[in-house]
Amino acid sequence: MINAAVVGLGWWGGKVVRDLSGSHDVRVVTGVDISADARAAARPYVADVHDSFDDVLRDDSVDAVILCTPHKFHTEQIIAAAAHGKHVFCEKPLSGSGEDARQAVAAIKAAGLQLGIGHERRFEPAVTDLRQAIADGELGVPLIFEGNFSQDKFLDLPAENWRLSAIEAPVGPLSATGIHLVDLAISILGRPTQVWARLSTQATAFANGDTLAITLAFEKGQTALITAVLTTPFVGRVTVLGSEGWVEIRDRTHPEAPQGWDVTRQLRGRPATSQFYPPHSSVRENIETFAMAVAGKVPYPVPLDEMVANACTFEAITRSAHTGAVETVR
Repeated sequence: MINAAVVGLGWWGGKVVRDLSGSHDVRVVTGVDISADARAAARPYVADVHDSFDDVLRDDSVDAVILCTPHKFHTEQIIAAAAHGKHVFCEKPLSGSGEDARQAVAAIKAAGLQLGIGHERRFEPAVTDLRQAIADGELGVPLIFEGNFSQDKFLDLPAENWRLSAIEAPVGPLSATGIHLVDLAISILGRPTQVWARLSTQATAFANGDTLAITLAFEKGQTALITAVLTTPFVGRVTVLGSEGWVEIRDRTHPEAPQGWDVTRQLRGRPATSQFYPPHSSVRENIETFAMAVAGKVPYPVPLDEMVANACTFEAITRSAHTGAVETVR
């Protein structure tokens, strides 16, 4: 078991602390937040709370930090943690640019540490089976990835919240939900090369947009079509269409409180099949897998080069959303 500090105890950090309660792989020994209210809310789950990240860095009993902070801080915090010998699990997005991601990864590698990333959708059982089916050739050549991850959880946020800031999160639907689908597309199709994105604000006063559509081109010729809306009730759907068949995964609820997944599979020459996958805490599994990787028990299944590719794609989507042009993923 590793000792971890959760840095940032807001909406998602609070969920992480609660999800890890009772874990046999991760013990949350410390929480950090500048908000006294957030620290107080975490006290039932964390014995020790602080208002300074530096306190955690100096604490030799802490093996790893779990960053649930705004992504503008991630690169600096990862580099600082690595300098103090701490493994890092970082919530998505890893960073806002490819260069920042490269610097963070370089610091981790130079220190011989483990980096994990909060793309828990890779750990959903339905997604795991989809990726295995593709690897086994059941769908033939994967051609198109389609995904929609929309929600209305931000409608009650105060306008000053960082998630609605055009400075801190310049493409709101991307950093909120869309980046998870970009990650899944990369895990299935490989490296993106070009992107076109359209961002608009149509039904809210969000400064950073409420509606996003993305088209991604990949180096082997495939395409991903991704949508994310922040002003409609939750919908989550992923479909991969291949030369021999397709699979669609539909979430029953938001991943914050999963209630399972409905999967439809259609292979050429066979009847369509439907399967229900019961609820599973992919958030907890992701962090526990990271902890086991820290302990040397298993390899962490998200390659560092895919983390960097995602950050590069995030940067290109942001450029395209503001220029309206097709942008190269660098």
